[in-house]
Amino acid sequence: MEINKFAKQKGFTLIEVMIALAIFVMLIFGVSKMLSDIFINSNQEVISMSNIDQARSALSTFTNEIRNSVTGVDGSYPLNQTGDSQIVFFSNYKVSNSAVARIRYYIDGNILYKGVVLPSGSPLSYNLLNESVKVVATGISNSGSPLFYYYDGNYNGNTSALAQPVNINQVRFVKMSLMVLNNIKQNDTSKFSISAGSAIRSVKDNLGN
Repeated sequence: MEINKFAKQKGFTLIEVMIALAIFVMLIFGVSKMLSDIFINSNQEVISMSNIDQARSALSTFTNEIRNSVTGVDGSYPLNQTGDSQIVFFSNYKVSNSAVARIRYYIDGNILYKGVVLPSGSPLSYNLLNESVKVVATGISNSGSPLFYYYDGNYNGNTSALAQPVNINQVRFVKMSLMVLNNIKQNDTSKFSISAGSAIRSVKDNLGN
């Protein structure tokens, strides 16, 4: 029987195997990158939502505290400092034993802090060394924009804020404005704006609650 010299060879050549491996590696890399992006973006979304929730909670607490701002136990005026990035005032909102606390909000980097000093001693006074500081919101990026805005008794929702330096005796309404980094995706620089404020009951004249 005559042998066919042109019979087709069975199996893969070395080049075909290398091409197949290269395609397989590229597919694995693509799938891994896609899964990595999904997990990273999912984690970023959780962080973003947490930052926004923290900001909302901080604003809610702040508006109640500033609304109930009163004269300090040492006779200090309800408002003590009225800066763009820091405010100090006295309030008895949700303070134990109905005491009047010295409350300070300020921003450092991308973090909003709250410092509280309870009165102590005899006569009662505020020892700043006893200030208790905690983080109330993260991911804050006001980028030079004021954190606090102050308004006089003519404030109607559209009135311009008082210019710095602010005369604390003119202030009747205080607003906190926060710019929260979205961070939904990596390198996302967009921001979520949220603000709230309140009239100070103890010094208001023609403003509502």
